[in-house]
Amino acid sequence: QMQFVESGGGLVEPGESLRLSCVASGRGFSISTMGWYRQAPDKERELIATITRTSTTINYKDSVKGRFTISRDNARNTVWLQMNNLTPDDTAVYQCNSVTPQRNWGQGTQVTVSS
Repeated sequence: QMQFVESGGGLVEPGESLRLSCVASGRGFSISTMGWYRQAPDKERELIATITRTSTTINYKDSVKGRFTISRDNARNTVWLQMNNLTPDDTAVYQCNSVTPQRNWGQGTQVTVSS
């Protein structure tokens, strides 16, 4: 049973960058497709990026494609999300999780993009 701790969020201006980290504990990370999710106020949680076990297949939601990069290191049980050219629409709580099966959610990390 995996648990997740996200970090790296903060307050930035439009056009700036952030790098989020997700450290997993428990069993199963290295065999799991991982995803980054985000949830803005009054909106549903959405899946924005996925990465398979060996990093050979990566997919992004259209709204972040070309700006965000997902990566992982199985030896460290860690998934990162590099976010460039941030906009106010990226403001949300960001969380990581195994895509299938979905595990318990961590606290997430807040990203706020504002002038």
